[in-house]
Parts: sequence; C-alpha cells; structure tokens
Amino acid sequence: MHNAQPWRFRYLRHARTFELRADFERTMPHSDPDTRGLHLGCGAALLNLRVATVHEGWHQETALLPDLADRAHLASVLLAGHADGERELGALHPAIHQRHSSRNPFEERQIPEPVREALCAAARAEGVTLTFPTSWHLREVLELFQEAEARNLTDPGSDQDLARWTVGDDLRVGAADEGVPSYAYGPRKRGGKAPMRDFAGSRQVAGRYAADFEQNPQLALVSTVHDRPEDWLRAGQAMERVLLLATLHGLSTSFATQPLEWTDLRWPLRDPSTGTGFTQIVLRLGYGPKGPGAPRRPVSQVLDIRP
Repeated sequence: MHNAQPWRFRYLRHARTFELRADFERTMPHSDPDTRGLHLGCGAALLNLRVATVHEGWHQETALLPDLADRAHLASVLLAGHADGERELGALHPAIHQRHSSRNPFEERQIPEPVREALCAAARAEGVTLTFPTSWHLREVLELFQEAEARNLTDPGSDQDLARWTVGDDLRVGAADEGVPSYAYGPRKRGGKAPMRDFAGSRQVAGRYAADFEQNPQLALVSTVHDRPEDWLRAGQAMERVLLLATLHGLSTSFATQPLEWTDLRWPLRDPSTGTGFTQIVLRLGYGPKGPGAPRRPVSQVLDIRP
C-alpha cells in the first residue's frame, strides 16, 4: 500500500537461504490495522524473489511463516539446486522491471477471454482465486468503492496515512525512495466509473490535469478461502504473478483498495454465487499508458547478507 515497501531480506550464505522479514515500522495504523496489506505487499516481494531465483537457474523451496514465535519472519526461500520444471515462473522475470502502477485512463477495449483465463490460471498456481465481476456484481463492487471513497473524504485517519506516504509536487523524479510521488498520482478523475484513489487528497498539484476514466472498468478480485496471515502471503504472491503476466500481455494495471480498508464494506465483495471467500485485493486492468516507475529503497536498506 502507498509504496511503503514494508519488507527486508536476509541472506544466510551457509544455508543458501533467503529470509523475508516484515518491517512493522512501515505499517498504516488506520488503513491497515491488522497488517493484511503489509502481508500482501511482502507476498508480492516474495514472488519476485522466487521468479528471480528461477531465472538465475535455481530451484527454490519456499516455506511461509516458518517460525511462529517470530512474527516478523514471513517466509524462507531455500536455494535447493538447479531449476527444473519452473519455466512459467522464470519467464515472468522481464516483467519485474517493466510493471508499474498506471493511474491513467484505460481504453474501453475488452481484455480477450484467453488472456483472462491465463491470468486466472496464474492465480490458481499460487492457490488463490482470481475472478472478473460482471453485470450486477460489478455494479455492486463499484457502489462499494463509491461508498468507501465518500467515507475517506471525511476520515482523518485516511488523511494521516496519505500524508505520511505521499510527497508534494516539488519532488523531482528519482528524488525519493519510498511513498507515492506527485508525478505518479495520475490525472484527477473528471468522469467515468473506474475506482481511482486521489493521492493528492485536498492538495493542489501544479500542472495536474483532469481526465475521464473508463465507463466500463475491468476489475479482478483476488480471493482466498481463509483469511489468515498465510492466506494474505499467498494472495500477495498470486497478485504479483497475475500483474507480471498481465504486463507481458501488454496490459496496464493499478490497485484498488478503498472498500477493503473498511470491515463492513469488504465482506460484500465476496463471490456472490457461493457467498464464501475473502477478497484480498482488487486489480484494475486494461489497455492504456504505462505508469512511471515508482521509487525504491536502495539495496543496502532492504538486504542483509550473513555468513
């Protein structure tokens, strides 16, 4: 959330093992009180690590929450030998550096069904469900976003989280290593039904224009059967796997989380046909401009190498 980058990696040379650890100082007390969003972000970082190890020729064995006595230790990745049979995962590697969130309007062009099926299969490979709501379910999802956005306008806690993780229009590209800079806000929403968070809040950003967004947004729900930290990590990995594959298919993507930040609005997002499942993240996909690269913390701040 908000490009907080709440992760740290530790590499143990003697054990050929990476540890993924949560950085709880990068939480959002109001928008993410149970750290579900933190786990999703760390799960995405974990998927990128898995992709990179396979790309470099390693077979990896991943364990989630390997030490229940250590809440910050989210996963371990053992480099267990030469990669074999994981070509689909390794093929995603080029997209790691290409994928950026795009908060620009997308075209009304529909995503072809074979591409949708491939994205759903990518989520299933991580033990997670990806669905594209349509008809009345899509309308209900969009109404939940409208309700959440209306609440956020008068919610001081939401403003506090935004104030910490956004920066003003005087920041040049590349001058920060965290948060959402103004050049990545995208235009102000003038019309359309696509759910867009305005990272500027009530602030004025010089040179920022307004635009019409999609009337028929293409949203995808990432859902799990249960709602535990392990499920959040799996959902984060599935989310990133879907986003990387979407990038290779020429799609632009962004996140939509507003109703997920309100307990009473999150539950109605579930699968209407079964009434079960927990929605972990909503993705917006389509054909449109690629977003600018987000700032990233230097390696020295996120990687610790031990003997």
